[in-house]
Amino acid sequence: MVAIIIPCFRVADRIAGVIRSIPSSYRTIICVDDCSPDGAADVITALADPRVTLLRHERNRGVGGAMKTGYLEALRLGATVCVKMDGDGQMSARDLDRLVAPLLEGVADYAKGNRFVDVRSLPSMPRARLIGNGFLSFASKLACGYWNMLDVSNGFTAVRSAVLRRIDLRRLHERYFFETSMLIELNILGAVVADVEMPARYDDEVSSLRVSRVMLTFPGLLLRGLLRRFYWRYLIEDFGVVSICVLLGFPLWLFGVTFGTYHWVQSARTGAPATAGTVFVAALPIMLGFQLLLAAVLLDVLSSHTGKYRRPQADDSEAARHRTSRVAQSAQRRPEWSDVDT
Repeated sequence: MVAIIIPCFRVADRIAGVIRSIPSSYRTIICVDDCSPDGAADVITALADPRVTLLRHERNRGVGGAMKTGYLEALRLGATVCVKMDGDGQMSARDLDRLVAPLLEGVADYAKGNRFVDVRSLPSMPRARLIGNGFLSFASKLACGYWNMLDVSNGFTAVRSAVLRRIDLRRLHERYFFETSMLIELNILGAVVADVEMPARYDDEVSSLRVSRVMLTFPGLLLRGLLRRFYWRYLIEDFGVVSICVLLGFPLWLFGVTFGTYHWVQSARTGAPATAGTVFVAALPIMLGFQLLLAAVLLDVLSSHTGKYRRPQADDSEAARHRTSRVAQSAQRRPEWSDVDT
């Protein structure tokens, strides 16, 4: 069974259309009213769709908090795949089959949309958001370890319940860092992530995400996530070459920078140039440390568990119809492969 979870906050004017657009083959829809002030819950109730389970928060907890509530309900209902779909209409229900296919076929543990594969759809994305996503994606890759993923901040996701049960939901961020924090936890588990091609969709919806909020909060969260991932992946679970490169490289680099900065300030104050030996003692640790850290990043990139999952080619219409039929049937019953940890 595939459960679609929709966090609802200020989406009263769009949520009805989103729910109606979901194909009838998906019979479990969980809407989480995150204390929305615009009456979104009343709109959902008025639809009287038997597929919908409505949950309410007494206070606003953010998209991550809403998803935690939805995940717990989906697991209680016995879902094998849990999909996150926003209620603002940015995500097309036509892409649902494509998103869940790699999970139902057993080739991935987690799937997320990738709006950057088809360059023809990029002009529909606001330029500021496109540039911001580029910088955020690079920093997020360093933190989460899925280096081959292009659209890290995409919120159209699906996860196998077997993997979700192994994640401590308390570790997931309750606000806009939710998707990245999920990827960090997945990387610690060694989960395989599929990048699924889908077009970007932007109309006149208003995003509640503020650039200033991202600039102030995300750097610290990304650094904390990087340190947590390094601790579990490369100190606890597998102490290897990456661990040695970081444990040697960072102290060397830090010593070189600190030593060099101190003597540079001293030279500036006294007017006496630093000796060649002083420069050498500062430069050598910086270069060695940087090379070791670069080697650690390269090895981390090579260990990335990310796969590209593309839709069938347009000329292979028979195969495409077969895939769509199979995914639709799987949405109603348990898939043939066992939903257990691999």
